[in-house]
Amino acid sequence: MTRIDITTVQVADDKSGPYAITTGPDRALWFTLVHSAQIGRLAPGGEPEYFALSPKYDPLVITTGPDASLWFTGLAGRIGAVTARGDVTEFDLPSRSARPFGIAAGPDGALWFTDGGLHRIGRITTTGAITHFGIPVKDASPAAIAAGPDGALWFTMNAANAIGRVTVDGDFDVHRLPTADAAPVGICAGPDGAVWFTEIGAGQIGRIDDAGTIVEHPLPDRASRPHAITTGPDGALWFTEWGANRIGRITAAGKINLRGLPVPDSEPHGLTAGPDGAVWAALENGSLARCTAV
Repeated sequence: MTRIDITTVQVADDKSGPYAITTGPDRALWFTLVHSAQIGRLAPGGEPEYFALSPKYDPLVITTGPDASLWFTGLAGRIGAVTARGDVTEFDLPSRSARPFGIAAGPDGALWFTDGGLHRIGRITTTGAITHFGIPVKDASPAAIAAGPDGALWFTMNAANAIGRVTVDGDFDVHRLPTADAAPVGICAGPDGAVWFTEIGAGQIGRIDDAGTIVEHPLPDRASRPHAITTGPDGALWFTEWGANRIGRITAAGKINLRGLPVPDSEPHGLTAGPDGAVWAALENGSLARCTAV
């Protein structure tokens, strides 16, 4: 029987708030510190480094861009990038009402992001040129976004209770979820050619294929509030249970394993496949969790 082992690494105090995490091209872990306006870097086994942003930036989601920089969103209405040397560039979005959250590298050499404030999808080139696409759903509240296996971008619509798909030309498809008030958040390309997502409101993990067929997997604790999801190095999907202080793992066949974090109220959010064969999660209590299936 598969079980999950977890060890934690302290990278900040509990007021800095590690929120999202990704693996950079330098084989280090890069993470956002949402409450201290910093980006952190940790090579497994090393000491953390920190790169300061503009005051009140509140960085959220982070991903590797096509230019080998780390790109991130922020509640201050900006998109930012940091190089492996720590050089930071910030791009203001045209509207002060913008609230970028999810971000992912697209198949077209640009970054794509969600704008929950204006209910639209954005595209930004590595030189800062910005284009917006209005979602054809009222008050969608788009959350996470990921490049799909079909060459399109897939995103969750938290308030609209739907999964969206947008091509690089700006054409949209909308797929309503079978479960009411499921409130999807996290999304990623799976190991099976489908897209997987979390339903924070329903306590389920969802799967959608390129034909729009949706399968939902109820979690043992429907109040666990699953948040982020990623494909692990082991070919399974890994997710955080923000409301239950746990890390979860689900196979493509739907088999679920869960493990509680060693510290209560850790507030797990984003996670990523690490450079060392493990899955790493950002914990808002100031730690990163290293997770392996054994």
